[in-house]
Amino acid sequence: MEAVGPRLILDVGDHDFEREVLERSKELPVVVDFWAPWCAPCRAFGPVLERLAHERAGAFVLARVNVDEAPAVSQAFGIQSIPAVKGFREGGLVAEFIGAQPEAAVRQFLAAVLPSEADRLARAGETKAAAGNAAGAALAFQEALTREARHPRALLGLARLRAAAGEAAEALALLERVPRGAAVAREAERLAAELRTRAEGSADEPALRARLAAKPGDLDARLRLGRAAYADALAELLEVVRRDRSFADDGARKAMLDIFELLGADDPLTERYRSELARVLFR
Repeated sequence: MEAVGPRLILDVGDHDFEREVLERSKELPVVVDFWAPWCAPCRAFGPVLERLAHERAGAFVLARVNVDEAPAVSQAFGIQSIPAVKGFREGGLVAEFIGAQPEAAVRQFLAAVLPSEADRLARAGETKAAAGNAAGAALAFQEALTREARHPRALLGLARLRAAAGEAAEALALLERVPRGAAVAREAERLAAELRTRAEGSADEPALRARLAAKPGDLDARLRLGRAAYADALAELLEVVRRDRSFADDGARKAMLDIFELLGADDPLTERYRSELARVLFR
């Protein structure tokens, strides 16, 4: 792989695309230029991208992919016409265009790919949170959200702080605002599942049973009672596995698997206790 200048421009192929583009974009935006030597528009347009990469002096990396030498990557991204340009940030595709475009259009494209002020504030918040500065992190996340109300990383970061402070309802409200297609959406779903499971596991069973006795049609009470019962059962079964996996012919583990099957693979209780069971079994 050849690098031009201070690694602002890279030649990337099938063997290193994941590392040099997808993984690298988690730290720094990467613009990918799909091209070929026989493509005259590509040869004319490539220098525009290279000049802008140097002009931005490290704000992004330009990765050049020769489609003839990288058939797997080209096929994976459905490249049928070149030049094709795609922008990646935080491991995901955020913007793209096909064909040689005027420089003004390319600059507009870069504005969509490069980090915004909200992105920078969210990153600062994550750094502060990792250093144990919860107050400073919260301020950075909140400032990011004043600029972009549904900024995924800011919402997730602030939700983590709220959850750590015992403010589960506030954390869940923040997590509900994370866009489904965001790179951190899966992390947000896991945190929300954990918070909901904690709440269900500590449900006031006598109060729920009293509600049902007074109003048998209270479906909310019935659902919460059922989930609390499953949460209690899984917690008890996990403790049996932890103390003696072989007890009753491995009955506790088998019972947990049966409950997972009943709840479904995507249920928050399944996700939480399957992970905890794995930690116990493979520690």
